[in-house]
Amino acid sequence: MTQATRDTLYRRHRFPSEVIAHAVWLYLRFPLSLRMVEDLLAARGINVSHQTVRLWVEKFGRHFANEIRRRSAGRLGDKWYLDEVVISIGGKKHWLWRAVDQDGFVLDVLVQSRRNTKAAKRLMRKLLKGQGRSPRVMITDKLRSYGAAKRDIMPGVEHRSHKGLNNRAENSHQPIRRRERIMKGFKSPRHLQRFVSMHDPVANLFYIPRHDIPSDHHRELRTAATQMWNEIARLQTV
Repeated sequence: MTQATRDTLYRRHRFPSEVIAHAVWLYLRFPLSLRMVEDLLAARGINVSHQTVRLWVEKFGRHFANEIRRRSAGRLGDKWYLDEVVISIGGKKHWLWRAVDQDGFVLDVLVQSRRNTKAAKRLMRKLLKGQGRSPRVMITDKLRSYGAAKRDIMPGVEHRSHKGLNNRAENSHQPIRRRERIMKGFKSPRHLQRFVSMHDPVANLFYIPRHDIPSDHHRELRTAATQMWNEIARLQTV
């Protein structure tokens, strides 16, 4: 990335790129509210309102997430775990549909108002478009909508339907549940979709399974993730 590209991205912003990127990283990387990010920045002598942080996240978070997706295209697994969880927004039930691979990386998410075959088909079509290929095997819970949708969308893919096999996808909802509590709920389905579309790629970038790798290797992977973030945020030239 050239200095000119970096200057274009952050043009007309009063704060330097390092401050903006750090604020966005804090909000998307950790379960923090906008006011918490404001306080963390203030502790470092940076006086910026939480409303400004929100605007930064909406503008730059989407850009960063899209770049992470572009760089990870084709690198995610071929074993898809699909699951859905109910989210209450304004007293009305909505469903957050999610797919992860065998390593725990989020493939895609989709907020929908229904939990039926049509909704399952929409998720599968979005997955196929985003991943560019079909999975080797698809694992879901006992919801029959998955089987009906798969027969139309991916008839040749092996499908394993068992609640005990789907824990990986169910566990992937936990970070959003934590954010839901901190944010005191999501304002609208669009707000939820926008947030998870930014949050999950950043979570993927910094996701490192700690249970099966040595500490030295974990530090190397964390350093590589930080370096890629800096490149994406235009904080260094590549």
